[in-house]
Amino acid sequence: MLLRERSEEREQRELASYALKSSNSRGRVHPEDPDRFRTVYSRDRDRIIHSSAFRRLEHKTQVFIDNEGDYYRTRLTHTLEVSQIARSVAYTLRVNESFVEALALAHDLGHSPFGHTGERVLDELMAGHGGFEHNRQALRVVDTLEKKYPDFDGLNLSFEIREAILKYGPGKENINHESFTPGVRPYLETQIVTIADQIAYQHHDLDDGLKANILREGDLMQLKLWKEAHENVKKRFPSVQKRIHLLQVVNNVAKILISDLISNSHSSLSAHTGLSADDLRGLDEETIGFGPAIRAQMKELQDFLNNNFYGHHELARVRVRSENVIRRLFEIYASNASMLPPDFRDRLPVDGKERTVCDYLAGMTDRYALDEWERYQA
Repeated sequence: MLLRERSEEREQRELASYALKSSNSRGRVHPEDPDRFRTVYSRDRDRIIHSSAFRRLEHKTQVFIDNEGDYYRTRLTHTLEVSQIARSVAYTLRVNESFVEALALAHDLGHSPFGHTGERVLDELMAGHGGFEHNRQALRVVDTLEKKYPDFDGLNLSFEIREAILKYGPGKENINHESFTPGVRPYLETQIVTIADQIAYQHHDLDDGLKANILREGDLMQLKLWKEAHENVKKRFPSVQKRIHLLQVVNNVAKILISDLISNSHSSLSAHTGLSADDLRGLDEETIGFGPAIRAQMKELQDFLNNNFYGHHELARVRVRSENVIRRLFEIYASNASMLPPDFRDRLPVDGKERTVCDYLAGMTDRYALDEWERYQA
């Protein structure tokens, strides 16, 4: 028996009834022989890791622009943190870890340089030409823009991962695409990655904000979640150094959130033993998420970060510069498409000038975009 078949048998035997099973996958757009050793979702994960778009995440903004310091998170470190949290939750809830890992690693492949600022500006520039949204762009990356295989464009990922890339995120189940049914709740594994993303960015934005001296513990003490984490750390480490204390409090915030997510989700899912993955996504009620108290504390923390971190004047200056870079580069390439690299010029007859320029800009790292912008300032 092949190792892949053993893995598939183990999934059928050990995972919950409502977990995605690799052997039940609807397959790939371009048929391929199954791998001897890897399940379909493990193979997807490996293709994502070895993609050019994944490597470029190392130099794309999370909150701070990539060239502002080596400490702050990038899209790549954020992605790895999402993967770690999501896999832990998936393992505990007995759902498909390989699927969760693959989606977590792929979920930000469509992000432009300069984070959500870049995404917003590209969407404005693409008004009348289909707009820009990072889920759709991630699907475009894995379906079309990656060039690695002789028989097809893209990575030829499984149907389920491709759907999850599009439907990942709050409220994305209604996103319209010709290949997938709108209005259908994402698979449980997809919902796990969505919440793991929320936990990861709140956790590391607290850490980065404190490191940058934009956030201060005295202000954070007004938050119920921070106060509980602070008390937990103080009881365990009453005389630890201030820097270590803050790091431990930030970590304890994540621990509280993950523990509540697992406990509340396990309780909800216990009522649905025996349902399949497709049965579960047809339910009206939520089957994964936080309890009411933690949900309220998460919102309190998010509101605090919106007001005291993301809206900080130092980050506002960075956003203005980022907007100018994206707008100027779009103008330059749209007015003279011959300046695009050959691979992108070849796509002009298929995708049109605006979409081709958008694809090129969206794939840039922060550093490359800034270098290009500097080059054209003279």
